[in-house]
Amino acid sequence: MKLHIQMLENHFMRYTGITLGCFIASASINLFLVPAHLLTGGATGIAIIVYYLTGLPIGLQTFLYNIPLLLAAWKTLGRAYTVDVVIGTAIFSFALDMMRFLNAYAPVNDIMLSAIFGGVFNGIGYGLVFRMNGSTGGFDIIGAIVKKYWSMSMGGVIFAFNCLIMCVAAFLFGVAPAMFTLICMYMNAMVTDKVIAGFNSRKAVLIISDRAQHIAEGIMEVGRGVTFLHGQGCFTRKERNIVFVVVKLTQVSRIKLIAHAVDPHAFMIIISANEVMGRGFSEPGMELQRVAQKYSHLHEREQHGH
Repeated sequence: MKLHIQMLENHFMRYTGITLGCFIASASINLFLVPAHLLTGGATGIAIIVYYLTGLPIGLQTFLYNIPLLLAAWKTLGRAYTVDVVIGTAIFSFALDMMRFLNAYAPVNDIMLSAIFGGVFNGIGYGLVFRMNGSTGGFDIIGAIVKKYWSMSMGGVIFAFNCLIMCVAAFLFGVAPAMFTLICMYMNAMVTDKVIAGFNSRKAVLIISDRAQHIAEGIMEVGRGVTFLHGQGCFTRKERNIVFVVVKLTQVSRIKLIAHAVDPHAFMIIISANEVMGRGFSEPGMELQRVAQKYSHLHEREQHGH
């Protein structure tokens, strides 16, 4: 019973995050992109082009354009994938038209600022949706189908279709709006990746030294756990311990000072770690918790069965 309640709570939080992300992205499109006569990628980009030419609602168009894609997803990618995409697409399409009134409240008049702010807030919105393992449909579906049957990169397929949209936009509205749209799409991609990966960026540090034990003791004094990896020099065949530690960005300089003080000749590698989960850092995301609980529950049932 407790597991069932926890799963319901996770589903509620997940769809709340997807809804929030859809509304942020929709507000960004209506506040920054439409008033500046800019575009975005995917089916929404096509809908915006038609809106500029005919005045048809963007959200309604987005949903209609997604219907054949959703049917294709149902047949090729399965029910579970399609249901999530339908929910995300419906919420996003509804939010686009519901927030249409924001067109009259454009906060900036400069097209460059509109492209930058639009890309940033779009990235935050889409990033939230993707972080919750959701989707707003569009070219994501085409990319997933192409990846399944032809093993092509989803990112490459989506980028190719977006480039096609930019070519059409340049032909209809001029080169300048298309170029500013590319800036918006670049900012969108950068922020989306950042939101998906998380803002808890950390550094993974590898230290190779003959005095690994002393370096590890010094690092543990600053409150970080240390792991020894066993290595062997290829030329000398000498076995040694390699210090492995994950630290916050503000702790990197202290780790370097400790390593240098103990062994000035220590060999150190510092690697960016976009997302770190576990004790001392962050807990796993809700979706990971749900999957872990599912398999833990199945494991318990198998044990009781045996």
